[in-house]
Amino acid sequence: MDQHFDLVVVGSGSGNSVVDERFADWKVAIVEKGVGPLGSYGGTCLNVGCIPTKMFVHTADTADAPKHGAALGVDLALRGVDWPAVRDRIFGRIDPIAAGGERYRATGSENVTLYRGAARFTGERRLTVETAEGPTTITADRVVVAVGSRPDIPDVPGLEPGIGYHTSDTVMRMERLPRRMAVLGSGFVAAEMAHVFSALGVDITLIARGGVLLRHEDLDVARRFTELARAGWDVRLNRKLSGIARAGDELVLDLEGPGGREALETDELLVATGRRPNSDLVDAAAGGLALHPDGRIVVDGRQETSVPGVWALGDVSSPWQLKHVANHEARTVQHNLLHPEDPWTSDHRYVPHAVFSSPRIASVGLTEQQAQALGRTYVSSTQDYSRIAYGWAMEDTTSFAKILADPATGELLGAHIIGPEAPTLIQTLIQAMSFGLDARSMARRQYWIHPAMPEVIENALLDLALD
Repeated sequence: MDQHFDLVVVGSGSGNSVVDERFADWKVAIVEKGVGPLGSYGGTCLNVGCIPTKMFVHTADTADAPKHGAALGVDLALRGVDWPAVRDRIFGRIDPIAAGGERYRATGSENVTLYRGAARFTGERRLTVETAEGPTTITADRVVVAVGSRPDIPDVPGLEPGIGYHTSDTVMRMERLPRRMAVLGSGFVAAEMAHVFSALGVDITLIARGGVLLRHEDLDVARRFTELARAGWDVRLNRKLSGIARAGDELVLDLEGPGGREALETDELLVATGRRPNSDLVDAAAGGLALHPDGRIVVDGRQETSVPGVWALGDVSSPWQLKHVANHEARTVQHNLLHPEDPWTSDHRYVPHAVFSSPRIASVGLTEQQAQALGRTYVSSTQDYSRIAYGWAMEDTTSFAKILADPATGELLGAHIIGPEAPTLIQTLIQAMSFGLDARSMARRQYWIHPAMPEVIENALLDLALD
């Protein structure tokens, strides 16, 4: 007999946070396909994304510190890296959290039923869940689809699971550090993981299809990052992976580039060429849900899909594959479930992002190239870290902050930072943009601690050529 619910939430990442004590009188089901030995309850961010990667990044930053000692007159040396200790410290914290979240949902609330298994739509607000006990059909008055995304694997001859490559889902749990690693890709994941493994002593070759790394950043930032990356890694730009084969313990990559074909031998390959929404895994089309050409579920500002009573949030529907966006959208969905008479819309005006590589990068708003493409009138200002006192303290010669603003009104249009603590420094600009604080007011109507790093923001604001 089919089980009917007031609400079904598919996915245990940000979707899991939708259901709180205010749903105590609702009959709720939560469905999670990934429950297993790796403790994957809790979604991508907790298990294979934001949190473990940043824990690895912090470790990598510590391992990287000796490189900067000589400029400060300090003799530092890295004596070694205990990879199992690094790995097990991180997942020794994360796995129990995931298991605890699963346990709470399974036993902590009488009104919540946890289904462990893959769900697929078989009609509007109707799903079949493949549990260990067999298929179960559930229906609901309301459904929230929050099933996230997964690594996208390019169609390359030989690039099959049996060849032995890694994605961001598996690379952090390797048994041992390799001597060499090739990273296929040039985006967030590629840049962060290249930094992590390079700092831990792995020889990195980064393979990029384009002429710069992080090509979606402001071009000044992308060019600076590429320049610095090439100083530490073997960066192969304008390359296409046309084939891969295994030769004993090695992988041999067939690359095509400006100089013709070349063979690259490596011990491990990390495929970091983007992520794809999991709408196909839940057969969203069978549930009547309209889809974008790239597979994302179509939603309106209230996160509602084309089917009444069905909402979607996070990577499965959003163009921003970011945890803070998914959390924001989850709050919108939660409110709209509880208060349909007074719906909220998600605020995606100023979505920031950060890249935790070396150096770090943070961005919000328009890049200079986007402003030009839109025909938007703007002025820009770039301030080097080396021009502020704390930059002198760090002997920083490569970092900068760049700000775009409307010359007539001082409205902040975009901000882009490359350098130490960029994700922290940019928060004041995100706040200013979100609450309508113009560049003049931001620069002059508050104190700026001297000699602290935010002075790079202050000086960039003051240098804007406003009318």
